[in-house]
Amino acid sequence: MTSSIPSVAIAAVAAASVIRGLSSRYGAQRSRRAAGRTGQSGQTGRAGRGAQAEAVRPVPIDRSHGDPELAALRQAARVADWPAMEAILRPVRERADFERLTFLIGNVEDLGGDFLLKLPEQLPGDPLVLSVAGARHSAWAWEARTGYRASQVSEEQFKVFHERLRIAEEYLYTAVELDPDSAAPWYTLCVTSRGLEHGAEITRRRFEAGIRRAPGHVGLHRQMLQQLCAKWGGSHEQMHAFATGAFDAAPPGSGLGEVVAQAHLEHWLDLEQGPDDEYIRGTAVVQELRRAADTSVFHPAFAPTSSPYTALNAFAMAFWLADDKEAAGRLFERIGDHATKAPWRYRGDPERVFAVARQDCVKKRKK
Repeated sequence: MTSSIPSVAIAAVAAASVIRGLSSRYGAQRSRRAAGRTGQSGQTGRAGRGAQAEAVRPVPIDRSHGDPELAALRQAARVADWPAMEAILRPVRERADFERLTFLIGNVEDLGGDFLLKLPEQLPGDPLVLSVAGARHSAWAWEARTGYRASQVSEEQFKVFHERLRIAEEYLYTAVELDPDSAAPWYTLCVTSRGLEHGAEITRRRFEAGIRRAPGHVGLHRQMLQQLCAKWGGSHEQMHAFATGAFDAAPPGSGLGEVVAQAHLEHWLDLEQGPDDEYIRGTAVVQELRRAADTSVFHPAFAPTSSPYTALNAFAMAFWLADDKEAAGRLFERIGDHATKAPWRYRGDPERVFAVARQDCVKKRKK
């Protein structure tokens, strides 16, 4: 595996201009949503609702997902206590619950400081350490690049972005060599593949390597879906075909229904105001959302070992935008105060958008 690293660097440099073009498009979309829609309520584009939005108290994003084990892991990371982190992560790896392992690792990768970045210097032969450090370096790379449009990102920022992603890949490929049965490194390698613009084929190979080790891994499917989005060089057709295929092959109660909701949200995001509402409120889309929800988040067997809130929030936003307040209201009652940053950030400030949407749907349902 180590022999592939130089080719990674070459691919990253060669693809820099492609990243700029795609990032510019995505940044423009995000700016349009945030600037034009922050604080609006459930009816997209409906005027005169800003005062209502301002009156609703924002709901803080729950970075611990209401999960005591994740809360303890985040605290251990904050105080640079690797033995405490290992005591949580190692048993999850040993029982091969890779859905939960990547969920836990992915929810500490935002924590700053040098601790997670320098862990490999202390424990270079530990694949769990390398998986955690690789995920942190990947997140650190995106922090350097920022969420601004490509035209507002300097050459130096892009250079740092690529350098950090390449370091992440070195750690992750070493983790693969040391622990070939683990799906955790492959999850983050799908993220770095997108950032370095290796292309859909390489990302798919990494995705397939991951799901061979963890069939039905929702996070891996989520990353492959992102690669197939129009904003990353894919298309709506590819994205929906992937989401539908994964969902149709999954057993009842699987969390993979979430990728159907995510695909429709991405399609909605890619459209201009006006056509976006027409799309997500279309009869066929609403029916597909209901079918996916009934077989996943509304199914009695739905019990992800990671967290239910990622899927619940995705479906809640999709149903809210689709003006299906009844379905969204049922989801908001289950979510409570466990708001997630994604996908609410697609509409503006996630804490405020979630609060407005919840009030809109829950009040409507109680009438």
